[in-house]
Amino acid sequence: MKAINAIRMGGIEVLPLVEGGKGVAISNGASSGAWASAGGVGTFSSVNADNYDEQGRIIRQVYYGKTRRERHEELVAYGIAGGIAQAREAHERACGKGRIHANILWEMGGAERVIRGVLDGAPGLVHGITCGAGMPYRLADIAREYRVHYYPIVSSARAFSALWKRSYSKAREWLGGVVYEDPWLAGGHNGLSNSEDPEKPEDPFPRVLALRKQLRDFGLADTPIIMAGGVWWLEEWQDWIDNPDLGPIAFQFGTRPLLTKESPISDAWKRRLLTLKPGDVVLQRFSPTGFYSSAIRNEFLHELEERNEHQVAYTAEPVGDHVTEYAVGPRKRRVWVTAHDRARVHQFELEGFTEAMRTPDNTLVFVTPAKQREIVQDQIDCMGCLSTCRFSNWSQHDPDFSTGKKADPRSFCIQKTLQDVAHDGALERNLMFAGHNAFRFAQDPFYSNGFIPSAKELVERILTGR
Repeated sequence: MKAINAIRMGGIEVLPLVEGGKGVAISNGASSGAWASAGGVGTFSSVNADNYDEQGRIIRQVYYGKTRRERHEELVAYGIAGGIAQAREAHERACGKGRIHANILWEMGGAERVIRGVLDGAPGLVHGITCGAGMPYRLADIAREYRVHYYPIVSSARAFSALWKRSYSKAREWLGGVVYEDPWLAGGHNGLSNSEDPEKPEDPFPRVLALRKQLRDFGLADTPIIMAGGVWWLEEWQDWIDNPDLGPIAFQFGTRPLLTKESPISDAWKRRLLTLKPGDVVLQRFSPTGFYSSAIRNEFLHELEERNEHQVAYTAEPVGDHVTEYAVGPRKRRVWVTAHDRARVHQFELEGFTEAMRTPDNTLVFVTPAKQREIVQDQIDCMGCLSTCRFSNWSQHDPDFSTGKKADPRSFCIQKTLQDVAHDGALERNLMFAGHNAFRFAQDPFYSNGFIPSAKELVERILTGR
């Protein structure tokens, strides 16, 4: 394996190894501080991060507001307090080594308010902000104001070009690097565009080469590109290291740091990672953000798949083939479906999926009475954790705090399930994000006999190779 040389990021020389930020409460001060202390770039998640009481116990995020707007304010306050707590712990554990970054999702509720609150409350402790899930035009302004470097997450040269021309060119001195996140292999939310086929992964090399060309056109030849998604062993990326065409390259590890001693995920989750097989991580589009995301296949995803399959189109009046009446809800309001779909509905009802719920797309999804109650309650309990949410129809932008569309029962409350799984919730009944290489835990002899390394041991292993 080629020697791995230090790279300049955030104003200092660091190992070109970056811990990927994973929220909610998965990349924290302990994991990121440990990664930084090994000489790399540690990243804690500022997405609804955990805070602690005086005894060091996690303060669970319970909401008391009677309205969504009131609960949204609670969520922002939780996020700021938690982000400050994680920044302080990361700083202490790093012992002055490496760099500490804070990761935010631009489409999370109150994103700008949260990151500003964290930077105000933990001055000098955060060296960089990584940000994706949307087009974060304001990221450069925040970085310039607080004098920290920023690292936008993109999946194409075109996306970066749009960000640069509209905003980033005005704060070029604070651009620390650009994260290229492979939209087919990375865990969590992915940046697949409408023109890209989720079933046809593309080779990342030409895509990153196009990004480098774009950077050079903008006078950013020495700005590092951080390759994220699908990185496991560095020797598999030999053609990338010290490649003059690609320029400075660092590598981001999102999935591998899940299985370290410092990782806050439960022991049951860690054991599950050691059993995964190829295909156990799937790319799906159930997220209330509207983005594709990669997660471990389990009962939670199976129920969402089944829910979406139990779906028929309807019209408000008889039109075309939609001439068969069906009565919806307790008031038995009439809609029209096709004769074929009426037969399907009859079968759904025989199987216990008796409750029809309307979607924004003029379809009905059929669920059990218990699932309907759960969906409705989750929609009522919405605390505005996203800037816009298709599941609950919340929006932080509009005057009436609504998307103006029907709430979509085909999705789910992402805040509820991520908080639950992060704090020892049932693994089968919650969303577990992971990269598509997660099956390699079971194949890699480094993890033989259930061995779980420290972050330092993992970094050393990555540097020395197999």
